[in-house]
Amino acid sequence: MTIRRLRYYISNETDPYRNLALEEYLLHNVTEDECILYLWQNEKTVVIGINQNPWKECKVKELNEDGGRLVRRLSGGGAVYHDLGNLNFTFIMTKDNYDVERQLEVIIKAVNSLGIRAVKSGRNDITVDGRKFSGNAFYSIGGKCYHHGTILVDVDMPSLSKYLNVSKTKLISKGVDSVRKRVTNLKEYRPELSMDMLKNELLQAFRKTYGLELARIEDAEFSQDTIKAGIEKFSSWEWNFGRKIEFSDSLERRFDWGDIELQMVVESGIIKDCRVYSDALDTEIFEILPKLLIGCRFSAGEMEEVLREIDAEDNKIRMIEDIITLIREEI
Repeated sequence: MTIRRLRYYISNETDPYRNLALEEYLLHNVTEDECILYLWQNEKTVVIGINQNPWKECKVKELNEDGGRLVRRLSGGGAVYHDLGNLNFTFIMTKDNYDVERQLEVIIKAVNSLGIRAVKSGRNDITVDGRKFSGNAFYSIGGKCYHHGTILVDVDMPSLSKYLNVSKTKLISKGVDSVRKRVTNLKEYRPELSMDMLKNELLQAFRKTYGLELARIEDAEFSQDTIKAGIEKFSSWEWNFGRKIEFSDSLERRFDWGDIELQMVVESGIIKDCRVYSDALDTEIFEILPKLLIGCRFSAGEMEEVLREIDAEDNKIRMIEDIITLIREEI
């Protein structure tokens, strides 16, 4: 079914747990004929991807001491820092209506209308003068999906560097020597830019790109019990930190699709426990890996054998081959 109506919701909350609960609620309740644009802001928060190691990505102690919060989102990708100088957007729809290029066009069109020359770069970034101001990630469940991202307007850059542990190999792969050289605030290009100005341009670009009028989602439409349950999930220690296994063996490498770290507890030559961390946008394979490897002998040959049992789509076959290469070279 094609998109017949556009709806939007702008959150007045700055609590990351509530905002992610609202995002998940909208995802589960989007109808087949609509596209939703959700705009939201978090105050002093590090948001990590679904498969990331929180202690490795974030300086958790410093963040907590400064009153910040860490939260794990549903989508893949890398860790990001949010404060009130950052605006988050989420496009929510069914898979049949999902079109990343069209969704990115909304962001680019809005920023261009502010007199700032924005362009798409790589798989999931938007840049100005070669510097990133928006990163994107993606999630789907059943027949529904979302595409969300950040827009750096006036983010406190020292805090971005203070709370995030950015991999040196990741920076080298990008050809830069610090995260602050990779990113920029839109205010550098238009000093008088405000959040309200940007929100307004995003709504106008959303309407123009899809050629439909907008309708606001009212607060009364939300099930408060469902939102409360979502807040409890996203704020829980188990969701955000999970279990930190005392591993005996660790394999780690960065590939062009992202980095991977395999942590394993090996006893008497058998893998007794396994945890996989990655900032890859494609998340499905990292849910399968631990299930296959636990109980397997800690040998490159047997580990390769079980990994080849994965019935993967073409775009995932190369990821599996890269992981097999890592195992062969390190074990």
